[in-house]
Amino acid sequence: MVGTTGVRLSDNPDEIPDTPRRSIFRRGFAYATEAINGGVDSVNRKVSGTYVGRFFRLRGSGHAEEIRDANFCTEIRAGLITFSAMLYVLAANPAVIASSGYECSCRGEDKGRPNCGQDYQACIEELRRDMVAVTAAVSAMSCILFGLMTNMPVAVAPGMGLNSYFAYQVIGIRGSGLLPWRSALTAVFLEGWIFIILSLTGLRHWLVRIIPSTMKVAGVCGIGLFLALTGLANNTGLGLITSGDVVPISLADCSNPDQQGQCSGVSAIADPKLWLGILGGGILPTVLMGFNNKYSIGIGVLFVTLMSIPRSTSVTFFPYNSVGQNKWDYFSSMVGVRKTGFDMSQLRFDFGPHQGNFVVALLTMLYVDMIDCTATLQGLARYTYRLQGPDPDFPGSTIAYCTNAFCISMGALLGSSPVTVFVESGAGAQSGGRTGIAAIVTGLCFLAAVFFAPFFSGIPPWATGPALILIGFLMVRQIYSINWNYAGDAIPSFVTIMFIPFSYSVAYGLIAGLFTYIIVNGLIWIISTLTGVEPHDYHLKQYWTINPVGRKPWIYRAYKYIMAKLQKNRDQTTEEVAVQEFEMMERRTSHPRSAVASASTMDDKHSRTAE
Repeated sequence: MVGTTGVRLSDNPDEIPDTPRRSIFRRGFAYATEAINGGVDSVNRKVSGTYVGRFFRLRGSGHAEEIRDANFCTEIRAGLITFSAMLYVLAANPAVIASSGYECSCRGEDKGRPNCGQDYQACIEELRRDMVAVTAAVSAMSCILFGLMTNMPVAVAPGMGLNSYFAYQVIGIRGSGLLPWRSALTAVFLEGWIFIILSLTGLRHWLVRIIPSTMKVAGVCGIGLFLALTGLANNTGLGLITSGDVVPISLADCSNPDQQGQCSGVSAIADPKLWLGILGGGILPTVLMGFNNKYSIGIGVLFVTLMSIPRSTSVTFFPYNSVGQNKWDYFSSMVGVRKTGFDMSQLRFDFGPHQGNFVVALLTMLYVDMIDCTATLQGLARYTYRLQGPDPDFPGSTIAYCTNAFCISMGALLGSSPVTVFVESGAGAQSGGRTGIAAIVTGLCFLAAVFFAPFFSGIPPWATGPALILIGFLMVRQIYSINWNYAGDAIPSFVTIMFIPFSYSVAYGLIAGLFTYIIVNGLIWIISTLTGVEPHDYHLKQYWTINPVGRKPWIYRAYKYIMAKLQKNRDQTTEEVAVQEFEMMERRTSHPRSAVASASTMDDKHSRTAE
């Protein structure tokens, strides 16, 4: 008797029917999985026994400090995952930097307007193509060098917060900022070397620890809002926000203004490109984030880009005109190596009337990069079990900071804004990345992207705008870490968060926040000291001291060591002098005693002779 499932049923109720055999596909999949796992284990064992395994301290390498959960194939997978999570950088960073114009000239009455003529727009497009290659090359160099020097699964690329400050304030939109572009790159170059000095002396660790943590978080949140505003603005993002005639900002009512500022296109709200960016670049990644997808931002950018390729649609990035044809000709080549022309000769150390602005830009980038890089590195070190205990300095932290600083200076020679450690490295660490092999794999992927620069140059601004907004969200979401329970911490933090986007300047926002913090808390301390009356919520203030937890700076410890040695030598010299003086006194007092003893001995001898 055969049942409906094809299993033979016996008339004997006590007999257990035969179970159906697994299908050939399931058995084949199981055999293939077993074979792949066996091959992966074999590769892991072979690589662990080589110099590579010992250098990166893989499991089974025999190194005295081997990392027990580090495998070669797992590191490769982690590096690929980190690259896919950072893919949006190749689109967002060139769009941000190109808005500054660099050496593209836009003079006269047209300066600062949405359009400065066809020649200027063509120059901006060439600059954006250059920056795609520069971003890929700098990221590749930084990731590979960081992996070799630190053996950490950390990816380094041009920072998305610092590049906005660099492009929109230091150089300015169409060159209207604090410094010319050559002087701005010089500031980035010097910043890296100053970082190296601060790292070697240990002052970088100490400076980061003495900055109130609530102010550090507020600065990051303010930069997040700044990025979100950039993603909404015209030419750099969705084009949803523009400057208003009556109010400071308003919703954009024109998607294509002419050189006289008159509207020659449809309303921006009705522009299909805007809605493609909102739905494909914003809503789709948000839904994927709800499912904890690590590649959500990159998927959104890729989806909008693919939808913008067909030239016959209303959302195309390659319209049938001279500008669109030029973009299409370069994009259709897909593979190619672009010569950018950036080298050390572009740096300018003669600042002229820009000395004050140069110092402001340099100190601001130092402050932001110091906080961003240090906080991210410490978080990743703790996640990969490199950082344990209350001391915030992990083993090899000085080498890590110096490597990051060196990459900043080398990136400036290529025309890049400051590089920093990316929090997306956590995606690779979460997938099992524990060594520098993961960072090297990410760097090799960026190196391959150098040859695919034409493809990445075809990413439109309505694809990068939503990415900037989502990156801003990721930065703002740590706002809960601010101490809102005490006015002396909450109000300066709010001033920082508010001032950065509203003043459209990271530097002014940070300065305003720190100035408010010092004045408010300084006055409260003075009043409390003189009168003995403290605010009722004073016990809720965030603890701050100029002597933070952890080791003192290296230069301070060296100073104390030298002073202790000198003091020891002085004490030893004083003791030796005292011993010598005592011995001399002993010798002086011993001579009369010897003479008396000799005289008495002679008297005794004469007495015995007389007897």
